[in-house]
Amino acid sequence: MIRRLLRKPASWIVIAVLGIGGAGALYWFAPWRLFTDTVVTDALSVVPSAGPQPSAAAQPSAGSPPSSQAAAPRDAPVAAVVIAEGTFITHEHDTTGKARLVLNPDGSHQLEIAGLDTSDGPDLRVWLSDQRVRTGTAGWRVFDDGRYAELGKLKGNQGDQVYRLDAGVDPADFRSVSIWCKRFAVSFGAAELTTV
Repeated sequence: MIRRLLRKPASWIVIAVLGIGGAGALYWFAPWRLFTDTVVTDALSVVPSAGPQPSAAAQPSAGSPPSSQAAAPRDAPVAAVVIAEGTFITHEHDTTGKARLVLNPDGSHQLEIAGLDTSDGPDLRVWLSDQRVRTGTAGWRVFDDGRYAELGKLKGNQGDQVYRLDAGVDPADFRSVSIWCKRFAVSFGAAELTTV
């Protein structure tokens, strides 16, 4: 019976179509990523623990300042300052960790993710969004509804990581961060960013 089917050209066409479809599904869903982990160990900012930081303009000048300080904006802090922070909640996949927006002494901003633990997945990105974080399935797909800024591909699904904000990205325009699966338009997890 099987030999008879394999002699027919239509059988080979069906086998080829199933093979191509199966390969496409494997590429699209990448199921092996459920069993892989990538750990990242970026250096997070050392932030003073208490009180607001004086601006660079308030510091006395002793001799000539280093060139990096000379180029810093007048209101830039002399040390890294956390301006907003939040804790990740689970959406499509179990996600834990903390996120914080940091103002650097040179006036630039960066997003730092500490202790991230989520699933690996296809086409994961880090997004800042103007959307509020919602719990449950109601929060899975909201982050592309409004304004968002993609900071880059997720470096790894575990550990500490840093994403620099482009000069044109104003952190005041955003209220949340999402680990966003661009391929399926779904959030793996998100953190509401609360001003410090």
